[in-house]
Amino acid sequence: MRLTFPTALVLQALLDGRHHGFDIMDATGLPSGTVYPILRRLDAEGILRSRWERETVARKQQRPARRYYELTAGGRAVARDAVTRAQGLAEAGRRLFKPSESEG
Repeated sequence: MRLTFPTALVLQALLDGRHHGFDIMDATGLPSGTVYPILRRLDAEGILRSRWERETVARKQQRPARRYYELTAGGRAVARDAVTRAQGLAEAGRRLFKPSESEG
């Protein structure tokens, strides 16, 4: 799996229980043009599975049908590992870019 920081954010949102694109966009702050390609790639790689909600449910709420995403059993392990790696990289970046005491 190709891990990018946006992918790690999407995986964390899925681990946190976000299940459809708008919720994932809200949780991550990423635009739809970033989130949906990541979701399609993760679906194709078998890390998550997706399903459309029933049209009758959407019609009752007077909105388009939503596509729901859920991590597979193997995808949960991949997601936890990816998020851990991304957190490690973020921490290394914070240490690397921390201003030295002489800078003030």
